[in-house]
Amino acid sequence: MIKHSILLFLSIFLFFSSSTSAASSLAQDSLLSYDDIEFSESPDTASLMEVPEDLVFSDGADSSVTATDSTSTAAAVSEIPAEGEKQSLWGIFIAGLIGGFAALLMPCIFPMLPLTVSFFTKKNQSKAKGVTQALLYGLFIIVIYVALGMLITIAFGSDALNELATNGVFNFIFFLLLIVFAASFFGAFEITLPSAFVNKMDAKSDKGGLVGLFFMAFSLALVSFSCTGPIIGTLLVEAASKGERLGPAIGMLGFSISLAIPFGLFALFPSLLKSLPKSGGWLNSVKVVLGFLELALALKFLSNVDLAYHWGWLDREVFLSLWIVIFGMMGLYLIGKIKFSHDSELKFLSVPRTLIAILVFSFVVYMVPGLWGAPLKSISAFLPPSATQDFDLSTTGFSAAPTGNAETTEVKKYAEIFHERGTPKGFDPYYDYDQALAAAKKANKPVLVDFTGWNCVNCRKMEANVWTDPAVRKILNEQFIMAELFVDDRTELPVEEQVISKYSGKKIKTIGNKNSDFQAATFNSNSQPLYVIVNPAGEVLVPQTGANYDIKAYMAFLQSGIDAFNAKK
Repeated sequence: MIKHSILLFLSIFLFFSSSTSAASSLAQDSLLSYDDIEFSESPDTASLMEVPEDLVFSDGADSSVTATDSTSTAAAVSEIPAEGEKQSLWGIFIAGLIGGFAALLMPCIFPMLPLTVSFFTKKNQSKAKGVTQALLYGLFIIVIYVALGMLITIAFGSDALNELATNGVFNFIFFLLLIVFAASFFGAFEITLPSAFVNKMDAKSDKGGLVGLFFMAFSLALVSFSCTGPIIGTLLVEAASKGERLGPAIGMLGFSISLAIPFGLFALFPSLLKSLPKSGGWLNSVKVVLGFLELALALKFLSNVDLAYHWGWLDREVFLSLWIVIFGMMGLYLIGKIKFSHDSELKFLSVPRTLIAILVFSFVVYMVPGLWGAPLKSISAFLPPSATQDFDLSTTGFSAAPTGNAETTEVKKYAEIFHERGTPKGFDPYYDYDQALAAAKKANKPVLVDFTGWNCVNCRKMEANVWTDPAVRKILNEQFIMAELFVDDRTELPVEEQVISKYSGKKIKTIGNKNSDFQAATFNSNSQPLYVIVNPAGEVLVPQTGANYDIKAYMAFLQSGIDAFNAKK
């Protein structure tokens, strides 16, 4: 019964944390792209832009901005607290914890748990000494995995990790890596380290003292790599995709803590070993379930590339169709209708396994209406933008035109790039800041500047959960001129618009470069979504804000902008 309960917990928890970390839904995405930015003296050589020392990361919470003279909006911005990075790191840490517990249930590690603990407790005549050695063994496990995370951080650096978050090539490589990991979990092959290296390290574990304990822990990490490798790889990919400086190290810290705790716990309370379920076919079932989750997560990285480069492969309904098939096959696997080469015979369905299958099939049924435009708010953050939906029954009453609105019939700059695939249906924003200010001056309305991105998870969540509210939709469409600025778009600017940034001294080549440089230089922030309300002169009217899923609070923010605009008329 315990083993099935563990499987139930793992399946439910890992699904909702695999595409993003559990706590990171509260934080904003950093999507500022520094790809294709060049030094002025070498126009043809790409160079990664260094994040300026005075650039402060925001957290998606309200931030103070002081209005000032219209000729210098940049001076109007006050410092923004760096909480978003902390929240995102917490999310990575929680994902690491979950990954560690998942690794513990792998066939390469779970059977070793009672053997290792018994080795420490029976080897030493003193129970205290045995417990101490087991705790040191667990501590060395933590040190080894955190060191791995630190090596990733040192090798790439914070700037490069930020680039990985939006770089199309790396996102595609991540997609391929996760496909390989999934195939490994399905039993196609095993990812292993060279046997000569593993044997050499294992031989060193025979030494006594702290050195011997360290190499015992190192041997565990090496021997179990065929099971833990895909989990570690997925965790490092997810951490790197957040662009956080310490993401890989924090992820490995959570992973290693989950892996190390049981060794210390069972050394302190050896009688608990009797309550552990026996090894068996259920361990392989855990691997296969993780394999399906790896496939689902891989599609998210492919979607990031598809959106940023406008390939048009993974529209929302195509993405949902693939997820429906993946989780449908997972459900069939759980009820024994699909088997892999390494699976043992399933003679009957236990109650916990049946409950898990019901949950999976229910999730599949939940996704089906999304093929016809249902918002699917609980997973909207992971899906491509609703604008990519070709057939959408939920927006049949909306009639916003892509090239103009009630105030103007002018053609909107970049509308052909963003309106059909990036803008939520029912809205008609501008995609160029200066054009939005000109329209606001004619209409005598404030401008809501929305810094967003193709790969911004929390932007999608705001659009699906907040902007769909009738009251929010009405006030946005009727009381504001909207400017939607994508910071990670790869579309190259015309040659005459490719200028040298006064802020960074680098060449701005793409629309994303232009918008991200403007956000950093003017509002001292590189997190998305970021909402700023300005008047037609570009003066900030109220403190800027990030993702706020409280509809009343977001309405209050919008209304405060309207009130401030009317007060200055």
